Amino acid sequence: MTAAFPADWQVGGAVLIAETFSSLVWRVRRCDGTSAVIKSLKPFDDVADELRGAHYLRWRNGRGTVRLLASEGNDMLLEDAGDMLLARQLDANGDAAATEIAAELMAELFTPAERPFPPELQPLRERYASLFARGNRDRAKDIGSIYVEASTLASTLLDNQRDVRPLHGDLHHDNILQSPRGWLAIDAKGLLGDTAFDAANFFYNPLDRSDLCLDPARIARMAEIFSRRLNLDPRHLLAHAFAWGCLSASWHAEDGNSADEERELAVARAVREVSLSL
Repeated sequence: MTAAFPADWQVGGAVLIAETFSSLVWRVRRCDGTSAVIKSLKPFDDVADELRGAHYLRWRNGRGTVRLLASEGNDMLLEDAGDMLLARQLDANGDAAATEIAAELMAELFTPAERPFPPELQPLRERYASLFARGNRDRAKDIGSIYVEASTLASTLLDNQRDVRPLHGDLHHDNILQSPRGWLAIDAKGLLGDTAFDAANFFYNPLDRSDLCLDPARIARMAEIFSRRLNLDPRHLLAHAFAWGCLSASWHAEDGNSADEERELAVARAVREVSLSL
């Protein structure tokens, strides 16, 4: 597979290092001898979701995230943060240690930047469109589903957001890398909303560790770490985590992926039980 990039980026030696449903990721050599990464977005329905992330990265300017070195069209030239994922830290040193790292990075991401935040960020309410649609359908059929419960809760949370800031939007163990500059986030979505949302996804990750995600002790420990480091009420955090899981499940339902839908709902129910115990 070959690739062509903007001439003024002066890059060569492209090696494909990853392919996802949304993008091709290349490691390249710059003219000064340093390496960089190019993320080339594929033409798909939610490409705007990825492009908002570029606005977020440019705004952060390397504070807690990889640096966006340049962008053109659907291509982004990015700082090379290496290959050491937070998931490997979890495997080596345990879940609590990985969660502490994630919480520390989030605190960095929530620090103010020198410039106003970009207007292209997506308001958090828009992010919940699929959950609201599913909740409304079930409500219209008089089905008292978990989607009705979660959409009602999400609406309340969004009406009462406590600390609205630019958000990464997709933080999890495979989107945090240990670089020479420290731990950095990659693959941002670029949202605007309550900071509790950025921690919520962690309760559902790693995706291949349902033994962790369904463990009430792990859920409580994760809530304590994030709440302490980010100055969040643990019940508020877990409410966002419950709503997030049902949102993710609604996306899987739209894709016809019943296995992942049920997995997310199972974790959401576990999160709800821990929240009720606080």
